[in-house]
Amino acid sequence: MQPVIELLSAQPGAFVAVVIAFALLVGSFLNVVIHRLPIMMNREWAAQCAEFTADAAERGPATSTEKTQPYNLVVPRSACPSCGHNITALQNIPIISYLLLRGRCAGCKAPISARYPLIEAFTAAAAGYVAWHFGFGAEALAAIVLTFVLIALSAIDIDTQFLPDAIVLPTLWLGLILSLFHPLEGAQTLFVAPPEAIVGAAAGYLSLWSVYQLFKLLTGKEGMGYGDFKLLALLGAWLGWEKLPLIILLSAVVGAVVGVSLIVFRRQGRDVPIPFGPYLAAAGWIAMLWGDQIIAGYLGYVGLG
Repeated sequence: MQPVIELLSAQPGAFVAVVIAFALLVGSFLNVVIHRLPIMMNREWAAQCAEFTADAAERGPATSTEKTQPYNLVVPRSACPSCGHNITALQNIPIISYLLLRGRCAGCKAPISARYPLIEAFTAAAAGYVAWHFGFGAEALAAIVLTFVLIALSAIDIDTQFLPDAIVLPTLWLGLILSLFHPLEGAQTLFVAPPEAIVGAAAGYLSLWSVYQLFKLLTGKEGMGYGDFKLLALLGAWLGWEKLPLIILLSAVVGAVVGVSLIVFRRQGRDVPIPFGPYLAAAGWIAMLWGDQIIAGYLGYVGLG
């Protein structure tokens, strides 16, 4: 194992290549998470409602499928939604299998969504760039993990307008734990000190919560979900409170541009909700990579640097 670590440390190109290959596999798994986790959440909510409401008796006993067949991130095997054809290992190679099958099911020839290979390719590209940016080490590993999480959360929020606690909260706690490894000497590092992480988590949550409450007070409507508060708290725990204004500004600008574009070009109604999680995730990823440079450049521009 030691020779492999020395090789990856000495050869940045080899490290990036290994990360890209691994990220392709992770991207394939993220497709499963993006598709199945919302379904698992809905089933859990339905079961809880059945337990605590009088409707449980009226619904009757659960079907045999609900009773006997587990449904999670591992089972059942991935299958074509059109014909039920089980996807074999050779048909599940990231990107390559999609190209060989020409984007169609091997069983019924139904089209396969192009989103699957796109998620795999984007995950590999993003993780590869993170590996190149940080170089071999714990910082790169942590940043790659955060990248995987942000991709999954963004896609789930686009599909369902939910940001699952099952992903957000453990990642938030992981950010707080990683702050314990911040070098006390003050070296530049991805890991922020515990006070910055704790204040960042609290300020991230409370800032959007305050905006939510003010918007609701003025309009009587809910402008965003609680998942957005938790996602910004997650980013605050990982990146510290100092990067929160940058993240909020970037996400607001991008969200406004995309929202106006949807209204103008797709004639989407103003009352149709637009998920804010992907914009927060993208802004957080940018802040993770270039936040210090952006803040320093701005302060220098206004004469405060």
